[in-house]
Amino acid sequence: MEKVTNRIPIIKPGNKWPFILITSLFFLWGLANNMTDTLLAAFKRIMSMTDFQTSWIQMAFYGSYFLLALPAAILVKKYTYKTGVLVGLGLFITGSLLFYPASITMVYGHFLAALFILAGGLSILETSANPYIISMGAEETATRRLNLAQSFNPLGSITGILLSKFFILSNLNLLDANQRAQMNDLELKAIQSEELTSVMGTYVGVAFFLLVVWLMVKFTKMPMMEEKVRKMDIGGSIKRLLANRNYSWAVTAQFFYMGAQIGLWSYTIRYVMQELGKNEDESSVYYLASIILFSGSRFIFTALMKFVPPRRLLFLAAVLGAICTLTVIYGSGMTGVIALILASGCMSLMFPTIYGLGMQKLGGDSKIGGSGLIMAILGGAVLTAVQGFVSDMTGSINLSFYVPFICFFVVALYSRIQKGLQKKVMLA
Repeated sequence: MEKVTNRIPIIKPGNKWPFILITSLFFLWGLANNMTDTLLAAFKRIMSMTDFQTSWIQMAFYGSYFLLALPAAILVKKYTYKTGVLVGLGLFITGSLLFYPASITMVYGHFLAALFILAGGLSILETSANPYIISMGAEETATRRLNLAQSFNPLGSITGILLSKFFILSNLNLLDANQRAQMNDLELKAIQSEELTSVMGTYVGVAFFLLVVWLMVKFTKMPMMEEKVRKMDIGGSIKRLLANRNYSWAVTAQFFYMGAQIGLWSYTIRYVMQELGKNEDESSVYYLASIILFSGSRFIFTALMKFVPPRRLLFLAAVLGAICTLTVIYGSGMTGVIALILASGCMSLMFPTIYGLGMQKLGGDSKIGGSGLIMAILGGAVLTAVQGFVSDMTGSINLSFYVPFICFFVVALYSRIQKGLQKKVMLA
């Protein structure tokens, strides 16, 4: 029988204020992540793009996550978690401000470049904050502690969606691609300029708020976390991690989970528009409902982990997520939309639970190991692009949801074999 530790303090005495401060960062990257998800629908309208073309937004965003995660781990290992947080916030601010020149040039590639820099900052933030939270208490409560911190991530997501709804999507001109194609260049540019200015203003406004947060972190004294191994041995860490089957499977599961999450959320607005005949602004209400359920479910799952092992909850959630996704594929109208919303509730515990299970028994390799689990976020870019390609090739947004269905299957598989993998690691 698996041990459930409900009497061990979730946060080590003396770490409560650092925990609160670092947890606030989870809110910030949730805000950025879900503002980005709504950009797919916005740019599809503004620049008359295909689903595959808009998926480059996620390619730029999560591709940056992949490329910056390992350098971030090296930075944190060489210096401190606080250094990682300050550098991450700095890039977050820079990328947000670059939306201003991009809105002037009106070049899609310039927006992608701004998103790439912004996401690089988020990659460094996540690489710093996740293992920091893990280290703030006993290993037995690490997964529950990370789920608690991650519970504030969807609150940022809700804020990001509301900002997008009221300041971006509500300002889109409702002319479709055919109507825009019939306009002369001058008229079209005027409409696009107004729409892109709304996009820019939202991101620049966020940048000024982030600057305040950067100053708060800068002038707050953060504790130094002790490590058993201080010598930097990147090659040795990678070799040991690759030999750790539990860790390798966790990275794989995280890659596919991110494909499910970003795929479902990126095409929620498109799906609702098709099934309910609504525009982008109206459809964003259903996307917001998904994130609200995601947020509430994470608190519920965190509470359940006091009594039920995280691995078992992960399996149950993955199976339910797969069932919901099949309903999205073969259902229609409000039935399909409700199933799509319910799938978000199933996903709520997956990222922090996979992360926590994968980080078990890593010791001095934890920082490099954490970067690998952040690099797995690349799945959100690769598999979302695959989903967009399937949608364009089949002409059916419904069939494209087979991609997240397969992703849930992989997560369920990991949850079933994780206990055995962990035992092999401990015996090795």
